[in-house]
Amino acid sequence: MDQKDKKLIAAKASLEFIPDGAILGVGTGSTVNELIDLLPSVRDKIEAVVSSSAATTARLQGLGFEVSMLNSVGDVDVYIDGADEANKHLQLIKGGGGALTREKILAGASRKFVCIIDDSKQVGMLGAFPLPIEVIPMAQSFVARKMVKMRGQPIWRENFVTDNGNHILDIHNLQISNPLEMETRINQIPGVVTVGLFAHRPADVLIVASDTGIRTIGN
Repeated sequence: MDQKDKKLIAAKASLEFIPDGAILGVGTGSTVNELIDLLPSVRDKIEAVVSSSAATTARLQGLGFEVSMLNSVGDVDVYIDGADEANKHLQLIKGGGGALTREKILAGASRKFVCIIDDSKQVGMLGAFPLPIEVIPMAQSFVARKMVKMRGQPIWRENFVTDNGNHILDIHNLQISNPLEMETRINQIPGVVTVGLFAHRPADVLIVASDTGIRTIGN
């Protein structure tokens, strides 16, 4: 089974977590795109949909969905998104697509966070995937120096601006043995908008697709 097939079966498995009358949050990325293409099949269940990025909004609108603002809907019943890495505690690295801030807001506003991945994203320790940090542009060099002191190697994501008008630093060579502590430390650096560690708000459910099928962790 190739990676695209795995993404598709993970996306299909997440549909059962969408309740009737759902206010649904939709993430960003290639796995979530598979989910978006399936959403017309459960349109009757969805009362409102909220998006984590301009790209996701455009894809949803292309399928006839009206995309609501989070401020107008209140809490989200279920938020479905992918991840770049996930550990056994359902803590994640996200932000490879650059939408980490809005993704973290939707995860925080959701009653249930369902994460869909293929088995290549499961890791023993987070950090092999470069950790994205969204930064205010004037703070980019300052935050980068702070990350060097934390033994990371910051690389500016060139020619990329977030939907919020900010820059992203990708931090290489971090071994994240304590994701909770590191998320707190990085978020306290002035100029950091969001770090792509989802440890304080991990996934509630992790759906992992592999060659043998689907495994669901959490509930």
